[in-house]
Amino acid sequence: KLLNINIMASTSETGHSKNVSNFETMISYCTGYGITYNPSNSDIVLSELITFHTDSKASVKLVKTTETPFNDVEGQRIRAGGRTYFGSNDTWRIQGYTAYGFKDNQFKYGISGRWMVNPNKRVILSAGNRRDVEQMGVSLTTSNDVLGRSFASSALFASGVNNQLTSVNLTTLGFEIEPVKNFTFQTNFTYRTLKSASSEFSLDYYTDLTQTVIKSDVKQSEINLVAEYTPNRKTVGYGVDRMDVDFNYARFFVSYSNGIKGVLNSDFNYQKLQLYYRQPALIGGFGRLFTTFETGKIFGEVPLGLMGIIPGNQSWFVIENTYNLLNYYDFVADEYASLHFEHHFNGRLFSRVPLLRKLNLREIIGIKGVYGRVSDENRLLNASGLTYTAPEDIYWEYHAGVGNIFKVLRVDFAWRGSYLEMPDARKFAIRASFGFYF
Repeated sequence: KLLNINIMASTSETGHSKNVSNFETMISYCTGYGITYNPSNSDIVLSELITFHTDSKASVKLVKTTETPFNDVEGQRIRAGGRTYFGSNDTWRIQGYTAYGFKDNQFKYGISGRWMVNPNKRVILSAGNRRDVEQMGVSLTTSNDVLGRSFASSALFASGVNNQLTSVNLTTLGFEIEPVKNFTFQTNFTYRTLKSASSEFSLDYYTDLTQTVIKSDVKQSEINLVAEYTPNRKTVGYGVDRMDVDFNYARFFVSYSNGIKGVLNSDFNYQKLQLYYRQPALIGGFGRLFTTFETGKIFGEVPLGLMGIIPGNQSWFVIENTYNLLNYYDFVADEYASLHFEHHFNGRLFSRVPLLRKLNLREIIGIKGVYGRVSDENRLLNASGLTYTAPEDIYWEYHAGVGNIFKVLRVDFAWRGSYLEMPDARKFAIRASFGFYF
């Protein structure tokens, strides 16, 4: 049976990248046909197409495109990286990157290795090290991902001053197991040193109750335990790295961290408990609602470098789970609760407008809010010069957007709902993101 599919070619890719993007579009159409897509040729069944797409995408990424973002500490920054790849089902993988700032004249790097020693229970051992300049606090739920990238410190376009950056040296050792499908346990040991990367930004804290001795850097050892449950998650492949078929599944994530003073000259004892829950839900014929809830608390005294930062967004791009109208360090908290709602109508409204129907645009609306507070003990510890402000009266904002513009562009319009009187408060912003919308 001949399947005739009209594929809109990628407008932002060339060469092999364009072919891979268009192939991904074709797969999405085949998926949309459901059980009616049942070819007699086993080479083009959906599972084989997805596997081939995974291999193709990975091959293109063997040598990543160099990025040229900018921040106030590094100036123009370039970064390039790569990874080992012998096939989509590799049981081990090493990947890394290097970066250079033309203002601070310093090289940075990150390297990570993962080895799946037991495929049946997906027992994975990992280790890595990263030395880089970062914008801390761009996510409420923290991660020990050595190769994690942040738009906050590497955005090509950004608003406001971006000099509140931190020099990070992070080393991790990890163990992961999946005893039951989609139920994962992890334990990690991390050691990090933190210091300000800018003379205009401070991480200083008092080391004594009389507030006479000040220290500027943080050395911290930490043990982290994580449990993650992702019901109905569908993946492709069985190697150390797997590809999600889609992201329309719930995610429940619990993390407990214990800071250990004295181990490798570590500075602080504390306990941190964090919970993250994301739930997509179909709302009849009116699209899909994504609900994200995050909460956490730090027990013990910690300085600014280890404090919870309410994630702002000074880039010009949509960054998930950040607040579009907050600047970095507008709010800090050692206990917090955050709730995000975002609804995707999937063209339900625009399809009723004759002039817009053929454009296949997607409507998006959302609202998000956060509550937090800072203990008196952590306020007394602070010597950074930054006045701790917590969103005790609940900060909230809302947005509306249009997706699937030319198949690759989403544009959001965001408005501030509270704390309008804060100095330099931004009341409106426009954010964009690029991707393929099906």
